Amino acid sequence: MSLQTARALPRPAPAPQAEPPRRLAPVIAPARRRRPRLAYAALAVGGALAIGAAQMGISLATTQDAFVLAGLNTQQHELGLQKQALHEQLVGISSPQSLAKKADALGLVVAGSASYLRLSDGQVLGAGDSASWASTVNPNGGTAVGNALLAPPPAPPGSDTVPVLDDGADAAAAVPPEPAAPPVVTDGLPTPVTR
Repeated sequence: MSLQTARALPRPAPAPQAEPPRRLAPVIAPARRRRPRLAYAALAVGGALAIGAAQMGISLATTQDAFVLAGLNTQQHELGLQKQALHEQLVGISSPQSLAKKADALGLVVAGSASYLRLSDGQVLGAGDSASWASTVNPNGGTAVGNALLAPPPAPPGSDTVPVLDDGADAAAAVPPEPAAPPVVTDGLPTPVTR
């Protein structure tokens, strides 16, 4: 290998290029932005207020309905209690003891044996004896079975009137005495004495 000197060849001259045109333009004042129309803004605010008012109205209506429903439920409960009390009165009035007392008060007596009337020919079947003036059953006697539904309700405290039963007896004699009140505790709970 030999050392040869490298020669630099001259470069060819570049061809002249055309300059791009400059894009300069004078500054123009920006166009004025149009103000939003007041009618659109008022319509949007009015619509939002109308929706809010409608929601509040619906909320108040449902709340009012809830109060009405609660009142009706209370009334239904009270009417149920009244119905139950009236049913108990009906059972007491239609009980055999009550009917026997009412019949005795009217002067009706119990006959010894039953007699029947045959409607086809009008013949009386059975013993046919008339009842005596003394009844065989005494509904007010010592053998009468007690019925709590026939006892009158107790008088409210503080009332001076004594209710009268259907048969004319005082209700004060029929009402049992109230139990004694518990002892008053002043020095702590009572404890038994132990040794």
